[in-house]
Amino acid sequence: MSGHSKWATIKHKKAATDAKRGKIFSKLAKELTISARSGGGDPGANITLRTILGKCKAVNMPADNIDRAIKKGTGELGGGALEEILFEAYANGGVGLIITCLSDNRNRSVAEVRHLLQRHNATLAGSNQVMRNFERRGQILVNAEGVDEDALTELVLEAGADDMTREGDEFEILTAPNVYNEVSEKITQAGYTPTEESGVNMVPTVWVPINDPNQAASLLKLVDALDELEDVQNVYMNGDISDDAMPAE
Repeated sequence: MSGHSKWATIKHKKAATDAKRGKIFSKLAKELTISARSGGGDPGANITLRTILGKCKAVNMPADNIDRAIKKGTGELGGGALEEILFEAYANGGVGLIITCLSDNRNRSVAEVRHLLQRHNATLAGSNQVMRNFERRGQILVNAEGVDEDALTELVLEAGADDMTREGDEFEILTAPNVYNEVSEKITQAGYTPTEESGVNMVPTVWVPINDPNQAASLLKLVDALDELEDVQNVYMNGDISDDAMPAE
């Protein structure tokens, strides 16, 4: 699963820069609003909300932002009417993309995503054409520096995870979606800090190898541009970029 883990690492490093902080806060605020809307604003009773609050803490999200987002979800403040929108697309070389949005304006989101795909020579796909090559999995990413791999492996398997592997400077822990929150919480309680890219994600089951540096650069430029759109929450792709094709950081 090297391609996915590499991309998760790239996204994590990119997202950690100050220039991306406002975008991170915006995405987390939307997650808080959706979670509070569906499960209530009490993190003691809403484990999903509690998990998102852990992500907020990891990126030092201001308390006022957090409080406002939760109150939008519970109806105490206006502006909580967000709609979930999903796009399937193909980039050059047949690489599949799944793009998820949280938006208060469907027409705007559709127009922006469609326009950007066209600019990058990518095309929208029909329903389930791309989704069939992915599966919904809980995915927890933990920085490997200073971590005892055996101890973490024992912890996550006892907590209910399916598997753990190391890719580069991160451990990737996979779970069934319905136990993600419990596993993530036990990892956090043990003193580990999952990255903000952790969550219930779309994990590829079919990979498209990429060995051409130009194709790799074009694909990453597209994913980066999609990620910059205000309404885009997540971008998943199944391009497995080889080490030789990976652009220099």
